[in-house]
Amino acid sequence: MEQLYHQTNRLIQEVQHNLGTYERATGNQIQAVENEIQAQIDLIVSNSERLDILVNKEPPARRSSAKMKADQLKYDCKHLQAALRQLQHRRYQKEREDMERDALLTRRFERNDGDTTIAIDAALQHNSKLNDANRDMDNLLGHGSSILTNLKDQRLTLKNAHKKILDIANTLGLSNTVMRFIERRTTQDKYILYTGMIVTCWTV
Repeated sequence: MEQLYHQTNRLIQEVQHNLGTYERATGNQIQAVENEIQAQIDLIVSNSERLDILVNKEPPARRSSAKMKADQLKYDCKHLQAALRQLQHRRYQKEREDMERDALLTRRFERNDGDTTIAIDAALQHNSKLNDANRDMDNLLGHGSSILTNLKDQRLTLKNAHKKILDIANTLGLSNTVMRFIERRTTQDKYILYTGMIVTCWTV
């Protein structure tokens, strides 16, 4: 078992080295290195399965230590498999990006290219609609501000009129009953004014 363990451990170290070579490889060398790494990993998996069988044949005193070594080899093997998949994914992604870049650089754009014209027209139309919406919103806000200003002026006018009426009433010496009636009517007018303001703001 010890011999098989050391042999598998050396394979793991070789795969780790080959992964660095695979990452730097170019051209036809890539596939060759990838095939070699995959063959080594397959051999590590096979050796790990044999080690699981041999662990059970070890003496009880050494069985725990032997199982720990075998489990560590399986963990290292899974780590190497994940690292290889990650490098493959990165390489495939880079190759796809290179192909897309080359296709873009080699593409010829005609003067009246239909796709380009459609894209530009759509962008211009979208921009025009946004400008129209922005202008309409500015007009709406300006109209609402004007209405609120007018309502404020009307409130001040009514307040001044109310004050003048009270002054005249005091001057004429009107009774308290008449004064309360005038104040109640003023309160009602105030409610009417607020209701009109709310309705006007809501309709705007």
